[in-house]
Amino acid sequence: MTLFRIPAAIAAALLAAPFALAAPAAPAQQQQAQANKPAEPTYAKDYGDWTVRCFPGNSPTPCQMVQLRIVQKTKQRILGVLLAYMPARDANLMEVSVPLGVALQNGLIIASDTYKSGVLKFTRCDQEGCYVEGAVGADVLDSLGRATKAQVQILSMNGKRYDLVFSTKGFGEARHAMLDLAKQKGGAAAPAPAK
Repeated sequence: MTLFRIPAAIAAALLAAPFALAAPAAPAQQQQAQANKPAEPTYAKDYGDWTVRCFPGNSPTPCQMVQLRIVQKTKQRILGVLLAYMPARDANLMEVSVPLGVALQNGLIIASDTYKSGVLKFTRCDQEGCYVEGAVGADVLDSLGRATKAQVQILSMNGKRYDLVFSTKGFGEARHAMLDLAKQKGGAAAPAPAK
């Protein structure tokens, strides 16, 4: 799997619409949050269990496909898988988010009936969870598109393994729609990597 850490500027573009389920903010914080709030998507459509979203403005990654697994009772996100396409570099980007409490040194593994990654290292954590972010090869996405089942394997800090299942239903259709829409929008040139 071609997956590696990406420059912060590209990661920021990838995260134009983060997964986070924010807690209600105090009134003063609400005004600041509104100023920093990501733009609402101009396009959002479900393809099976995936949602394709495109955003206004000129971004290196104008469209993305996302699947969230949320515990309905608590509204806690237990898994997020986001893919975006960068037309200017013909690059696919992926972000996988898992809950806090994972054994960071062990990373995570993406496994399906058609593909298994090596250990993928976490790039960052925040109050919502921990993330693996990076570029991913089209061959990996093609394999996931053929899968009938897929999961993210993590270890908790106490050593217990968890298999966080995500659906591949609609993956191929969502990916093709995202690619077509991103190419139509063109995308801004990506910032050059810092030296």
